[in-house]
Amino acid sequence: MTFTKNTIKDKVSIVGIGESAYYKRGQSPYPEFQLALQAILAACEDAGLDPKQIDGFASYSNDRNDPIRLSAALGIPQIGFSNMFWGGGGGGGSGAVANACAAVVAGYSNYVVAYRSLAQGQFGRFGQSGASGASGGVSGAAAYSVPFGVMSPAQSLAAMQAQRHMHEHGTTQDHFGAIALASYNHAQHNPRAVMYGRPLTMQDYHDSRWIVEPLHLFDCCQETDGAAAVIITTPERARDLNQTPVHVMAAAQGSGYRYGAGAMNRPDILKTNHDAIASNLWEMAEIGPADIDVAQFYENFTPLVLMSIEDYGFCERGEGGAFVEDGNIEWPNGDLPINTSGGNLAEAYTHGFEFINETVRQLRGESTCQVQDAEIGLVASGPGVAPLSSLILRR
Repeated sequence: MTFTKNTIKDKVSIVGIGESAYYKRGQSPYPEFQLALQAILAACEDAGLDPKQIDGFASYSNDRNDPIRLSAALGIPQIGFSNMFWGGGGGGGSGAVANACAAVVAGYSNYVVAYRSLAQGQFGRFGQSGASGASGGVSGAAAYSVPFGVMSPAQSLAAMQAQRHMHEHGTTQDHFGAIALASYNHAQHNPRAVMYGRPLTMQDYHDSRWIVEPLHLFDCCQETDGAAAVIITTPERARDLNQTPVHVMAAAQGSGYRYGAGAMNRPDILKTNHDAIASNLWEMAEIGPADIDVAQFYENFTPLVLMSIEDYGFCERGEGGAFVEDGNIEWPNGDLPINTSGGNLAEAYTHGFEFINETVRQLRGESTCQVQDAEIGLVASGPGVAPLSSLILRR
């Protein structure tokens, strides 16, 4: 697919970021709606923006906190834009920001908040099988997998792909463990992280229980409660606000052929669907992988991080295992530090929206694992789902 140069590049800026506190699933003292409000108000305070000036909302993954209710609680007099990115999981994190950017460029709204609020303790766990409904039956794509025991996200999104990658390319359990250790090591510097103060060793990783082979407990994202938000506007309006803006260089979203048909029916089981949008992203940004200083790769499961690194061209196909070895993805000495707040594995699981906040912090110079002179950051949202999305931001 070919794109014209008439993109959103450098036409929009992120001017505020905000988060609630993050809690282990079921431990939040606040309902999901209140967590969303906390994150949005924190983003407004960060930007120096009156919440009543927000006139657009964008979210994803069927977020339950709809703009009409949020705007009433915030005292917003009028909404010009409201949008939901299709699809479940974390695939729409960057896409929600992209849709907010499009609304600003089109003139539908002046200040759009993109957000995700998630209280698994209130509404149920994402990591648990939903194989049967009240009638005990299944329909749609699940009818072709559940009878064979493929029910949970770990089974359907990652385990078979990981086994095949190990078979085809010699990838090892230690390679997956290196990704988990990087996230946990970074979380030890981040007081916001749920796993702050809980370091992980490779022995701990190997000793943890199996979820579904070859995935150990620490290969899987957390189940937490919390919310995060960012505010998007034009660079011109950004000049009147508190923060030095972070600019959006590129935003891509979409899907390849048959990615929504289930893992067993994809044309290539060893791709994450990021291969379908990566070239578009690089073309829009007019840069390549070598220009990225820091990256946030959504870790629903560690093998998909490794495959996403391959899909974005940071290494050749099959070389992801070697790429993550020897601390190459760890701050401060790695060539490509990733998931520097702890990510889904060790900071919090807000369907990956915390990755966008962390990229903004990196480009402001405010991260707890600050990459020296970081200028350009990548966010790759939701591997293995369809559709999905990604962003490139610059300072």
